[in-house]
Amino acid sequence: MKPPVLQVAAKAVIVDGAGRLLLVRESRKATNTQEGLYGLVGGRLNPGEGFFDALHREVKEETGLNVTPIKPLFLGEWRPKILGVDYHIVATFFWCHTDTTEVTLSDEHDHFIWIDPSDYPEYSMMKPDDFAIDQLIKELRHQ
Repeated sequence: MKPPVLQVAAKAVIVDGAGRLLLVRESRKATNTQEGLYGLVGGRLNPGEGFFDALHREVKEETGLNVTPIKPLFLGEWRPKILGVDYHIVATFFWCHTDTTEVTLSDEHDHFIWIDPSDYPEYSMMKPDDFAIDQLIKELRHQ
Protein backbone atom coordinates (compact mmCIF):
# COMPACT_ATOMS: atom_id res chain seq x y z
CA MET A 1 0.00 0.00 0.00
CA LYS A 2 1.32 3.41 -0.99
CA PRO A 3 1.83 5.88 1.92
CA PRO A 4 -0.29 9.06 1.84
CA VAL A 5 1.11 12.27 0.38
CA LEU A 6 2.04 14.54 3.29
CA GLN A 7 1.22 18.23 2.81
CA VAL A 8 1.22 21.37 4.95
CA ALA A 9 -1.70 23.80 4.91
CA ALA A 10 -2.40 27.32 6.14
CA LYS A 11 -5.92 28.03 7.37
CA ALA A 12 -7.41 31.40 8.36
CA VAL A 13 -9.95 31.89 11.13
CA ILE A 14 -11.13 35.27 9.80
CA VAL A 15 -12.86 37.73 12.12
CA ASP A 16 -14.18 41.15 11.05
CA GLY A 17 -14.31 44.41 13.02
CA ALA A 18 -17.70 43.48 14.48
CA GLY A 19 -16.32 40.21 15.87
CA ARG A 20 -18.07 38.04 13.28
CA LEU A 21 -16.49 34.88 11.87
CA LEU A 22 -16.38 34.05 8.16
CA LEU A 23 -17.57 30.58 7.13
CA VAL A 24 -17.42 29.29 3.54
CA ARG A 25 -19.23 26.25 2.11
CA GLU A 26 -17.42 23.79 -0.16
CA SER A 27 -18.85 23.63 -3.65
CA ARG A 28 -19.23 20.71 -6.01
CA LYS A 29 -15.73 20.79 -7.47
CA ALA A 30 -13.81 17.68 -8.51
CA THR A 31 -11.05 18.17 -5.92
CA ASN A 32 -13.37 19.09 -3.02
CA THR A 33 -13.78 16.25 -0.54
CA GLN A 34 -16.37 17.80 1.77
CA GLU A 35 -18.98 19.28 -0.57
CA GLY A 36 -21.80 21.07 1.23
CA LEU A 37 -19.94 21.46 4.52
CA TYR A 38 -18.94 24.80 6.00
CA GLY A 39 -15.42 25.55 7.05
CA LEU A 40 -12.62 28.07 7.15
CA VAL A 41 -10.58 29.60 4.36
CA GLY A 42 -7.17 28.24 3.42
CA GLY A 43 -5.25 25.53 1.67
CA ARG A 44 -2.02 23.74 1.00
CA LEU A 45 1.35 25.42 0.60
CA ASN A 46 3.05 25.25 -2.78
CA PRO A 47 6.57 23.77 -2.82
CA GLY A 48 9.03 26.40 -1.57
CA GLU A 49 6.27 28.82 -0.50
CA GLY A 50 6.43 30.44 2.93
CA PHE A 51 3.62 29.84 5.41
CA PHE A 52 2.38 33.44 5.57
CA ASP A 53 2.72 33.86 1.80
CA ALA A 54 0.46 30.81 1.39
CA LEU A 55 -1.99 32.07 4.01
CA HIS A 56 -2.38 35.43 2.27
CA ARG A 57 -2.54 33.81 -1.19
CA GLU A 58 -5.20 31.28 -0.19
CA VAL A 59 -7.36 33.91 1.53
CA LYS A 60 -7.10 36.25 -1.45
CA GLU A 61 -7.83 33.47 -3.99
CA GLU A 62 -10.80 32.06 -2.09
CA THR A 63 -12.43 35.27 -0.78
CA GLY A 64 -10.74 38.35 -2.26
CA LEU A 65 -9.99 39.52 1.29
CA ASN A 66 -6.78 40.87 2.75
CA VAL A 67 -6.11 39.72 6.31
CA THR A 68 -3.78 40.49 9.16
CA PRO A 69 -2.66 37.36 11.03
CA ILE A 70 -2.98 37.76 14.81
CA LYS A 71 -1.87 34.46 16.34
CA PRO A 72 -1.94 30.70 15.82
CA LEU A 73 -4.99 29.00 17.33
CA PHE A 74 -4.84 25.33 16.49
CA LEU A 75 -2.81 22.62 14.78
CA GLY A 76 -5.02 20.10 13.00
CA GLU A 77 -4.80 17.26 10.53
CA TRP A 78 -7.05 15.28 8.22
CA ARG A 79 -6.65 12.46 5.69
CA PRO A 80 -8.71 13.03 2.53
CA LYS A 81 -8.72 11.04 -0.66
CA ILE A 82 -8.45 13.52 -3.56
CA LEU A 83 -8.96 12.20 -7.08
CA GLY A 84 -8.04 8.70 -5.88
CA VAL A 85 -4.87 9.75 -4.03
CA ASP A 86 -4.56 9.46 -0.23
CA TYR A 87 -3.31 12.61 1.51
CA HIS A 88 -2.30 13.46 5.07
CA ILE A 89 -2.67 17.22 5.51
CA VAL A 90 -1.35 19.06 8.57
CA ALA A 91 -2.54 22.64 9.03
CA THR A 92 -1.89 25.55 11.29
CA PHE A 93 -5.04 27.59 11.87
CA PHE A 94 -4.31 31.31 12.36
CA TRP A 95 -6.66 33.86 13.86
CA CYS A 96 -6.83 36.66 11.28
CA HIS A 97 -8.49 40.07 11.16
CA THR A 98 -10.00 41.77 8.13
CA ASP A 99 -11.22 45.34 7.71
CA THR A 100 -13.80 44.51 5.05
CA THR A 101 -16.63 42.01 4.66
CA GLU A 102 -16.89 42.22 0.85
CA VAL A 103 -16.25 38.60 -0.11
CA THR A 104 -15.71 37.39 -3.68
CA LEU A 105 -15.79 33.58 -3.68
CA SER A 106 -13.70 31.35 -5.91
CA ASP A 107 -15.24 28.25 -7.49
CA GLU A 108 -14.05 26.21 -4.48
CA HIS A 109 -16.97 27.59 -2.45
CA ASP A 110 -20.60 28.30 -3.28
CA HIS A 111 -21.72 30.26 -0.20
CA PHE A 112 -20.32 32.37 2.61
CA ILE A 113 -21.75 33.80 5.80
CA TRP A 114 -20.51 36.06 8.60
CA ILE A 115 -21.70 34.72 11.98
CA ASP A 116 -21.22 35.14 15.68
CA PRO A 117 -18.49 32.54 16.41
CA SER A 118 -20.63 30.83 19.07
CA ASP A 119 -23.32 30.12 16.43
CA TYR A 120 -21.09 27.81 14.35
CA PRO A 121 -22.71 24.57 15.70
CA GLU A 122 -25.83 25.55 13.70
CA TYR A 123 -23.88 24.78 10.49
CA SER A 124 -22.69 21.46 9.10
CA MET A 125 -18.97 21.88 9.71
CA MET A 126 -15.93 20.07 8.38
CA LYS A 127 -13.30 18.69 10.72
CA PRO A 128 -10.98 19.90 12.17
CA ASP A 129 -12.14 23.46 11.40
CA ASP A 130 -14.70 23.25 14.20
CA PHE A 131 -11.91 22.64 16.74
CA ALA A 132 -10.11 25.79 15.55
CA ILE A 133 -13.30 27.80 16.06
CA ASP A 134 -13.60 26.39 19.58
CA GLN A 135 -10.09 27.76 20.25
CA LEU A 136 -11.10 31.16 18.86
CA ILE A 137 -14.09 31.26 21.21
CA LYS A 138 -11.81 30.48 24.18
CA GLU A 139 -9.44 33.27 23.13
CA LEU A 140 -12.29 35.76 22.77
CA ARG A 141 -13.55 34.93 26.27
CA HIS A 142 -10.14 35.81 27.73
CA GLN A 143 -9.97 39.25 26.13
